[in-house]
Amino acid sequence: MYSAIVFLPLLGFLIAGLAGRKIGDRASEIVTTTLLFVSCALSWKVFLDVGLNDGHFSAPVLANWLTSGDLKIDWALRVDTLTSVMLVVVTTVSALVHLYSVGYMSEDPSRPRFFAYLSLFTFAMLALVTADNLAQMFFGWEGVGLASYLLIGFWYEKPSANAAAIKAFVVNRVGDFGFSLGMFLIFLLTGSISFDTIFAAAPGLADKSIHAFGLDWNAMTLTCLLLFMGAMGKSAQFLLHTWLPDAMEGPTPVSALIHAATMVTAGVFMVARLSPLFEQSPTALTVVTLVGATTAFFAATVGLVQNDIKRVIAYSTCSQLGYMFVGLGCGGYALGIFHLFTHAFFKALLFLGAGSVIHAMHHEQDMRQMGGLWTKIPITFACMTIGTLALTGFPFTAGYFSKDAIIEGAFAASGHSAAAFYAFVALVVAAGMTSFYSWRLVFMTFFGPRRWSDEYKALHGHAAAQDDHGHDDAHAHHIGEPHESPLTMMIPLFVLSAGALGAGYVFKDHFINEGAQEFWRTSLFTGANNHILHEMHQTPYWVEPLPLLMMGGGFLVALVLYVIAPKIPAALAARYPKLYLFLLNKWYFDELYDRIFVKPAFWLGRLFWKGGDGAIIDRLGPDGIAARVIDGAGLASRLQTGFIYNYAFAMLLGLAALITYGLFAVGGGQ
Repeated sequence: MYSAIVFLPLLGFLIAGLAGRKIGDRASEIVTTTLLFVSCALSWKVFLDVGLNDGHFSAPVLANWLTSGDLKIDWALRVDTLTSVMLVVVTTVSALVHLYSVGYMSEDPSRPRFFAYLSLFTFAMLALVTADNLAQMFFGWEGVGLASYLLIGFWYEKPSANAAAIKAFVVNRVGDFGFSLGMFLIFLLTGSISFDTIFAAAPGLADKSIHAFGLDWNAMTLTCLLLFMGAMGKSAQFLLHTWLPDAMEGPTPVSALIHAATMVTAGVFMVARLSPLFEQSPTALTVVTLVGATTAFFAATVGLVQNDIKRVIAYSTCSQLGYMFVGLGCGGYALGIFHLFTHAFFKALLFLGAGSVIHAMHHEQDMRQMGGLWTKIPITFACMTIGTLALTGFPFTAGYFSKDAIIEGAFAASGHSAAAFYAFVALVVAAGMTSFYSWRLVFMTFFGPRRWSDEYKALHGHAAAQDDHGHDDAHAHHIGEPHESPLTMMIPLFVLSAGALGAGYVFKDHFINEGAQEFWRTSLFTGANNHILHEMHQTPYWVEPLPLLMMGGGFLVALVLYVIAPKIPAALAARYPKLYLFLLNKWYFDELYDRIFVKPAFWLGRLFWKGGDGAIIDRLGPDGIAARVIDGAGLASRLQTGFIYNYAFAMLLGLAALITYGLFAVGGGQ
């Protein structure tokens, strides 16, 4: 059964990828989607059996993968409670995305290729979460990187899609370099990359030092920091986050799959899986906390002013990933995974809901061209409102239980960590901003004047082609009458809405309450001094309602600015233009990286190309000595005419020259 869960998506990829043109578009959709739903059903069975019932652990070995000297790597499927949770998340969202894509991609001529890529993506993530050693995890890690490159650049005719795919691939290679070094260092320290072996050896390495980069480091700290560098790239944390918003160039179902269940959650899963290592390094956990809190705050600030409906949700994902890492960094590994679990439902719901809006608006993504849609697509509006409530932490929705628990955990950890207090403040502020930009999206999209209508544009003229801050919009165009999406797109929204409403309440006792250790058993490791799940339930009375107050404040501000007095945003942008442009341009990270890394790289490349290869190698080689040899050979070849009389004449000339030389030489000698 475990093998079927992992390899059925691979089978779908092979069928659609190799035989898609022969079997046709519809058959490719049916085969890949059916196999994903079978894998999903089996995953839920595993979750009920392993996670909620007996919690038994197994790691069946499928084959020997690699043997080199003392290093032996088996392909084994590690199935424990953490794996069962991830299997449910990955296969459920992926199956629903496959079904959704049947409707969303119905007009695309390359559907077999698209569904093949989706299945490949799912297989790579399943290989990652079932890994029993670091090499197997790295295989899945790189697999989701490859699949993301293929899916983000699926519409390769668009230069922007190609650029976004390359950007995602390159930025992730930076993080993966750290992951590789961390993996090598673990093998150096333990002589193994098998999880059971390195977990058993971890306590004995807590005080071990290693000399690297010219300094003496705590071995566990350096190892965990290198591993976390990989997590920063894959999960788009601060400084390595720039690829995530550009990933919106791919089709909307791709955005839902990447942001909700697969690629971006890989880093969170990796830190949780390697909790026995991170527990040995308080310094590494502090770095995880600081980076996560900074990411949550940073991404929330940028989301405040974005106008592309998918980009707003993308920055929301980036911010929520920061929440997850704060939970992990505070030692609450269960908190991070619980938020990963609930986040998958409401974030997939929001992305697929946005896709339904885009479908209704004939592929328009700019919220400035929307408005008044709640009467045209009321079902989509209801589903997106449910997702928004869950994201902002409305009481008893999924996000209320998981996100607020992380905030409480950060406060509980602040008693012995300044980084945790910083995280607590950052997350509370980010909660208010999350509520604001989430309701701003709802109000701009579904309420207010119908800015897509011809009547509105005729009445307002050029004003209809301006954003809510008075800036020109160059691509305003005619949009037909909006309409609801087909049933294949709506069914996933209904299922995800149920998850966004109830997943937190149903599973909170298993995931994060004081008895949660019985649920997680040995899949998550907490040290003897780690009491975060107990301490978070003993915070002061004012901590628990604080996120709820921030949520309400963000809602009210958005209501005032975008419903009651919609002229205020433009006035604020005009009054604080530098701040507005700073946020609109994402803190200028792209421009900064372009100046620091991209342009110097191009300059160096041109130097080696023009100066090294062209001016030196080509000048001395192909354009120098080799060219002169060719010229000489060309001149010599002219003598090879093939006519006997030419050769006879040359012989006579030579004989005459020889006789002449002999006569003069002999005469000179006398």
